[in-house]
Amino acid sequence: MRAGEFAYRALLEEIQSGSLAAGTVLAEVEQAERLGVSRTPLREALRRLTADGLVEQLSPRITVVAAIDADDIRDLFALRRALEETTARTAAGAANRTEFAELARLFAQAATSLGDEEGRARYYALIARFDEALDAAVGNDYLTAALRTVRTHLVRVRRMARDKPARLAASAGEHRLIAEAIGSGDGDLAAHATHVHLHNALASILDSLAGADPDTTTPSGKKARA
Repeated sequence: MRAGEFAYRALLEEIQSGSLAAGTVLAEVEQAERLGVSRTPLREALRRLTADGLVEQLSPRITVVAAIDADDIRDLFALRRALEETTARTAAGAANRTEFAELARLFAQAATSLGDEEGRARYYALIARFDEALDAAVGNDYLTAALRTVRTHLVRVRRMARDKPARLAASAGEHRLIAEAIGSGDGDLAAHATHVHLHNALASILDSLAGADPDTTTPSGKKARA
């Protein structure tokens, strides 16, 4: 793996996991030494993260992890709704939809094993598999690229919202319905089930963020757009 790619992936994982919180200053020398790369690939990684909207340049010498607030999340979900409803409807019309029946079965199983960290990890891996199946069924590189950007931010948003077993179980049921609708070729139902899922997911996330959340503020105490 190239040094620039390694630095990008390492910083991306740390931002998404919260190890690098919003407002954390990403000093070039310090981060390059910590990751064991030179400053050139570190700068490449920071440029990519800036393009992703995950870090921001406060001045020529100061780069920080970008904040994300409730308004950002609403904007993200507005885009997500448009993309994912289209994706679900299109996937339902694909020639090969056999994998979605299996995914529906796995989501039904997952709903009963979300009480511990291992079960939640398996569930998030199942969502990633579901996303891959959607991308393959749609076969639209432009749509997939747009969804990839949204999903990059969603990893971070899900962590900020905290794991709620009851909500995760409901989410697994919602994903099961979407997968079943796609598998049966019902595009209208797939799009509607996606709409309901995203409505519920957004409401749960905003409820979690209703109190003051230190991960959404910059060192100055002001909100910053992600």
